[in-house]
Amino acid sequence: MGAAIFAFATGFVTLQDIPTAWAVVWNASFTLISLIVISLTLDEAGFFRWLALLVARAAMGNGRVLFALVVLLGALVSAVLTNYGTALIWTPTVLEILLLLGFSPRAILPFVFATGFIADAASLPLPISNLVNLLSTDILHISFLRYVLVMVPVNFLAIATSLAVFWYYFNRHIPLTYNLKRLPLPATVIRDPLICQWSFAILGLLFIGYWVAQAISIPVSLITAIAAFIMLVLALRWSNQNTHAAIPVGKVLRQAPWQIILLTPSLYLVVIGLRSTGITTVLSNQLESLSIWGLTLSTVGIGFVATLLSGVMNNLPTLLINAQVLQELTGIDHAVREVMVYANVIGCNIGAKITPIGSLSTLLWMNILARKGFRI
Repeated sequence: MGAAIFAFATGFVTLQDIPTAWAVVWNASFTLISLIVISLTLDEAGFFRWLALLVARAAMGNGRVLFALVVLLGALVSAVLTNYGTALIWTPTVLEILLLLGFSPRAILPFVFATGFIADAASLPLPISNLVNLLSTDILHISFLRYVLVMVPVNFLAIATSLAVFWYYFNRHIPLTYNLKRLPLPATVIRDPLICQWSFAILGLLFIGYWVAQAISIPVSLITAIAAFIMLVLALRWSNQNTHAAIPVGKVLRQAPWQIILLTPSLYLVVIGLRSTGITTVLSNQLESLSIWGLTLSTVGIGFVATLLSGVMNNLPTLLINAQVLQELTGIDHAVREVMVYANVIGCNIGAKITPIGSLSTLLWMNILARKGFRI
């Protein structure tokens, strides 16, 4: 916000640029908010606690199996309900279950660290899995199907690599066994059975809705907003006045990240200001020169830049700057440009884990752990 105000004060950005910025980011912003509302509603219903207890029982008291399942479920939550869903909801849920199992802080660290890392590292497969992905597909006009076909294999590779690295560093700290008798029955933690019963159907229809949106050219945010609205209607029990609503809908709406509506256009206004100074043109020319050396060097080059800048100054402004630069790349082969687009997304998501300021989800993850008395 401060950078956007500075851009206005210096004249690099004008009021006429606000509609331009809003036109670019509104769909991604409202998609993210809707998905987080869905996540918060499911959390209040007890869905994630129920899921975590099922995972703990499925591991049958084996600590190593539990670790792998926690990471894989974190990757799934990131894919379906964004990296913020993993950071905001899955991480504290996992921490709660581990405390019930009597794990020591040393034993808990591998689980929460891996969950926080996988939130971004495994948020590649769908355009809706991460705000970075959403903005990339909107700004650079990437179709849902094309994005999925390219990024799903990359995401599987990211998960496998992450698990291997986690295993190497944390294997000796993960308990071999744990006592299942310390855990309550999964059914006892469900606060709203109706929401939990309908959750898989709604999430399944939501996924189908993404393809429908692509086919009939409607905003993805409309699909996610409808799904969030259905969740809230079920929570309010408008269809049955005699049923007590277990979910505080007002609390869910208050916790939704409405500040995203201001944050994303502000960041894009800064990019417009940088374009006015000619910085993006210089970067575009450099990347165009790099493309002469072939596909591999071009991919590695922009991937390295995206990774480095994301770690230093956060992945959202990095993504927006690089996306603007890629838009200005018109004199290179289409295949090279397309690969550079995906390399930029991967670099922004992976590079965000280099430092604590690399992504908003990492900052939220650290804040949540600190509030629970667990400092990284």
